[in-house]
Amino acid sequence: MNDNNLPATWPDCRYDFRGARVLVTGGTNGIGAGIAAAYAAAGASVTITGTRSRAADYDRDLSAYRYLPLELTDNEQIDAVAAALPALDILVNNAGGNFMLEDEYQPEVFEKSIQVNLLSAYRLARACHPLLAGSSLPGGGAVIGLASMTSYFGVEVVPAYGAAKAALVQLTKTLSMRWARDNIRVNAVAAGLIHSNMTAGFLAHEEAAAPSLARTPLGRFGQPLDIAGPVLFLTSSAAGYVTGQTLPVDGGFSVAG
Repeated sequence: MNDNNLPATWPDCRYDFRGARVLVTGGTNGIGAGIAAAYAAAGASVTITGTRSRAADYDRDLSAYRYLPLELTDNEQIDAVAAALPALDILVNNAGGNFMLEDEYQPEVFEKSIQVNLLSAYRLARACHPLLAGSSLPGGGAVIGLASMTSYFGVEVVPAYGAAKAALVQLTKTLSMRWARDNIRVNAVAAGLIHSNMTAGFLAHEEAAAPSLARTPLGRFGQPLDIAGPVLFLTSSAAGYVTGQTLPVDGGFSVAG
């Protein structure tokens, strides 16, 4: 069901999310599709969002999910997604994207990127707060943000994307403090280079990608399932004492000298 036709489970690990209600934004492709497929395989009831009007507008089978349209630049749509959910246990703020081709140094493009990659995540999390506070999952309600290596390192061509992803790490800390009283845990995953629509052009360019690959100790770029596993762990009762943390999932990229 994910873009790389990977299994949605692991041979030595099984999660049981039966009864859990999960929302994965941007769940139609890439990392989001991998996360949504993993939750569905674990028995969860999964809602995904995408930018098209209907699930039928995509060329992949999304029948395992409830589908809601969402443009992250539209605050009314963000609020509408939250309002459409009767209950929620887990929110995965996965959707986002960089605007490198539009020149993020232009103020209006910079602002759009901050809206898409930071403000929308906060607005949706806040709108979903009452639902998450009502969760009866063993580990409590959970929010996951998708951070990035640009949360830590400067990447010249995406100043706004990097600023937003760095701010998401700090937002994870502060929301975790505020929402702990409501039994909601807030964590993030900082993804390294993962095969997806957003990275396809870069990763296909062997010469451009070679330095990043050489710096990655595990010697490969990631797949969506590599992110899905840590996300499921962080939202499970096994991580019931983990909150406010950002976990790099990058093949070792961030620890290489």
